[in-house]
Parts: sequence; structure tokens; C-alpha cells
Amino acid sequence: MSDPATPTAYPEVDQALTDLVEGEKTWAGLPLSERRRLLDRVRELTVANAGDWVDAAVAIKRLDPDSPLVGEEWMSGPYPLATSLTALSASLAALESGASPLADADFGTAPGGRTTVRVLPLNVFDRLLLSGFSAEVWLRPGIDKATAQRDAGLAELDPTRTNGVGVVLGAGNITSIAPLDTLYELIAHNRVVALKLNPITDPLLPVLERVLEPLVSIGVVRLLTGGADVGTYLTRHRLVDHVHMTGSALTHDAIVFGTGEDGARRKAAGEPVLDKAISSELGGVSPTIVLPGKWSRSDIEFQAEHVATQRLHNGGYNCVAAQVVVLSSAWPQRDEFVEALRKAVDRAPARAPYYPGSDNRVAAATETFPRAEKLGDRGGRVLVSGLPPDECTPLLQTEYFAPVLGVIDLPHDGAEFATRAAEMVNDQFVGTLGVNIIAEPGTIDAMGGRFDSLLESLRYGTIAVNAWTGVGYLTATATWGAFPGHTLDDVQSGIGVVHNALLIDSPERTVVRGPFRPSPRSLLHREASISPKPPWFVDNRTAARTGRLLTGFAGAPSWTKLPAIFASALRG
Repeated sequence: MSDPATPTAYPEVDQALTDLVEGEKTWAGLPLSERRRLLDRVRELTVANAGDWVDAAVAIKRLDPDSPLVGEEWMSGPYPLATSLTALSASLAALESGASPLADADFGTAPGGRTTVRVLPLNVFDRLLLSGFSAEVWLRPGIDKATAQRDAGLAELDPTRTNGVGVVLGAGNITSIAPLDTLYELIAHNRVVALKLNPITDPLLPVLERVLEPLVSIGVVRLLTGGADVGTYLTRHRLVDHVHMTGSALTHDAIVFGTGEDGARRKAAGEPVLDKAISSELGGVSPTIVLPGKWSRSDIEFQAEHVATQRLHNGGYNCVAAQVVVLSSAWPQRDEFVEALRKAVDRAPARAPYYPGSDNRVAAATETFPRAEKLGDRGGRVLVSGLPPDECTPLLQTEYFAPVLGVIDLPHDGAEFATRAAEMVNDQFVGTLGVNIIAEPGTIDAMGGRFDSLLESLRYGTIAVNAWTGVGYLTATATWGAFPGHTLDDVQSGIGVVHNALLIDSPERTVVRGPFRPSPRSLLHREASISPKPPWFVDNRTAARTGRLLTGFAGAPSWTKLPAIFASALRG
């Protein structure tokens, strides 16, 4: 344990934490109106500095500045931070007026006696910009509407009661994760925050200093850099009350139990070295279940591009990147779909393997699966298919965090396939962060209540139906995190949730739904959606412009900004 009165090798960390102890007193004295004003100012600064933010991300990821792939950096960087700030500000405004953030929410029911809360769409702009997309948070069994409304607001129900100093260990892959997690600690948990950036994202420090300046200036946020030694020092500091991290389960265990043989022994004995609570978001092996149905050639090609995006967005370095596609070997169109998927993965835009260790993980996959196909311009993408069941285990238990995609087959059809697929992803896949389901609307309709039962059976924090779970990440009012119930010694995809800008208490999961077909084909098949190919698809030609326009809109929504967004999106 460190003593702030004793000189250490990390005086800047000691000073930051000492500042935060004083800053906590300031934070406790700030009324909701002032906290809301600070959030609004941070949103303004987010949009004002968005161009520099994206430029830094492009340099980190070695993208061509003129590539449409730059759109990923707009939509996973400043855009979700701006939308989250808007939603959190609205929640504080409701609390300030004496109302619940869920006072006007649309409630429903789900299997198992669960109560649901619609979190998307919430207004007319949502309905236009994300036409056909929706999301609802399922509350844990036993939580009714009245309880949900009463408890929404979390620690902001009593802002004078603060909860000490929190450390946020930022992620190195998606640039909005660190500031979003910082906001959640500050607002939902009423803790002041020391944010340590992942060394990969250190070039973002000047941008984040400008964006978060209103919070830094009053002493409630401090930004730090450094390697694992600084992270270890922070997590064990006596002035720190809580740790939140995004990363791997291995990193989590090193923080909680230590490293090497001693760490393994302490984990086995249930003897953590960490003397404070920790929450986490840790990824895992995310599946995409494809329910067999009758698809057109256009359906097959679009959904193959969809799955390729689920794997290859951000180069495959996403905690919720789809790693395994689960198919029915009895599906007559199985081979046609796999061929379309192979082509979609092969022709996706080239990009540098910027994340450390990527090449080694790809090499490990090709060594484990000698028959794997090497795709893409430099053969840097791996497609594993045709495996017998007894050879699948490494694919289901190893999060490659690289452009590695597997296809496995189950010898079932119809409802039996859905049941067996759910059992497999629940019991044999490591992690519970997100699962995708792709199904033609007629297939869903034919299943009736059995489809809702399928959703209930899946033990995942986010379930996406005809959408990617990444849409759940981008939805500020949705919850993001593992399925509840994990423990320190079996952490899987982590403990707790983030985002959750409606400050909902006791969430269980988020269910996202999207259109099976893009417009205009969606309208021809009577799907209520005018959304074209989504701008987060890796082969969207106008993603960079659309992402920039969406970020500007998030900072200051206006009807006059919609035509340019629609025009760009339609050309994607």
C-alpha cells in the first residue's frame, strides 16, 4: 500500500489522487443543475475537438486519412461520447425537477415475468436516423415498473453522498471507451475519477485534456498515462476506493490476484491481493447465430457483409467482435452463405494490424487450424470452417482479438437448431458480452413465442437481432456489460455495466433489433425501415462523411442537418 506522505516513484500519481480527494468535496457540493451544465459544456468541447480526436485515432490505427474507414473513428469516438452526454444531461434534468429519468419511459414485458424499458427510439430524430432499429433493457426478474422508476438515477438520487476516488483503466481499441467509463463512474456512481489511458491511446491525451477540461478544472477528473507499473500502483493506492477496467480476463486476474504462479495460487484459493471493489468489461468469444430460412441472393450478400463487419470493424480489435458463426448444416443455403461470407471477408478494405500482438494471434490461429483460409490483400484475415465438432473448442474458448472468423455447423433445423445453438453458445463459448442473431422476419414470425423464449435463454449482456451488438454500445441509453452473475474468480466478460444514461438500476440485458434488409428492399418486403446500408459497415463508401455529420448533429440536433446526413447515408 502506498502512503501519500512518503516519496514514491510516481509523484504525479500521488498528486493526482490527492487532488481528487479534495475534488470529491467540490463534487459533493455541486447541485444537479451545475453538474448538468458541466456535462453540456463537455459535449460542446467534444464536438469542437472531434476533428482532432479523429485525426489522432487515424494516426494510432494507421488508417488512410482519405479512407471511408475513418468513419469508424467518428462513430466510435466523439459521436457516442456526445450522445451519452446529452442523455446523461437529460437524466439529471429530470432528477433536478423531482422526476424519475424513467417517468415518461415506455415499459413492456418479457418472458420470465421481466419488465422491459424501451431505450431506443426515444424521439423523432431516433426514428428517422435509426429507422427500423430499436433497443430495450430487460430488468432483472422481480423488478416492476414502479420500482424501476423509483430507483432510476442511481447515485445521483443523493448527489451529496459521494463514493470516493475511482480509477478507470482505459481501453486501447475504441477511443470513446475511456471517457465514457469516466463519465459513468462520475455520474452513476458519484465517484471522482483518475483515468489512466492505455499506452496505445496516449496520442489522444491532448484532445481529452481539452474535452474534459471542465471536469479537470474543478478537480473531479485527472488524466494519467503510463504502463502496467502505473496501473498497478494506482489500483493498490490507499487513496483509491474502486477500480474499473476494460481489457482481457488475464489483465483482470493480474490486477485482482497478481501474476505468475503466486497469482494462480491466490486465484485458486480465492485470496485477492486487490483490497477494493472492481468492475470490468472484458470481452469474450462472441457468436452470431444464423437461423435457417428462405433468403434471396441479395439477402445472402447483405447479411454476409453484415457478419464481415461484425468481425472486421476496427480491424477485428473489438471486445464484441463476432468470432464464430453458428449455422445449420441442414440449411439448403448454407454453402451459398458461407461462400458469400468468404468473399465479403476477402474483399473488405485493407488496413494495418495496429493492435499489439495481432500478427501473433493470427499466426496462432493458423497453426491451431491448419486448413484455415488466409484472406485479404496480405492474407492477414483467417476464415476457419468445416471443422468437426471435436476440433472446435479452441475457437470457442480463445478470444483472438484479431481478424479471425470461424464457422461451425450444427446438424439440426428449425426450432431445434435455435435451441441447440443457444445451448452451445451458453455452455461452450467463453464470455457473455454479446450475441447476434440473424433471421428472416418470416422465420421469426413462424417461431412466435418460441423466439422470445430463445432470447430469454441466451445469457448475454447484449443480444442483437438482425443488428450487430455494437449498436448496443453506440446507444447511450442502453446498458453495456456482461450478463450479471460473474465472480472475481470466474469473471468471464466482467462485472457491472456502463453507458446506461437513463441510470437504470438492476438491468439484466439489452436487446437490440434492426431491419433484416436495407432500404429500399426493406420497404418492398413490408419492413418498417427506411435505413440504407448502415454507416458502420466496413464497405460503406461514405462512412467518413456520414460519421462526421452524425457527430455534428449529436452536438446540436437540428432539422436543418438531416438532409445532408440522409444524402450521405444513401450513397453509402
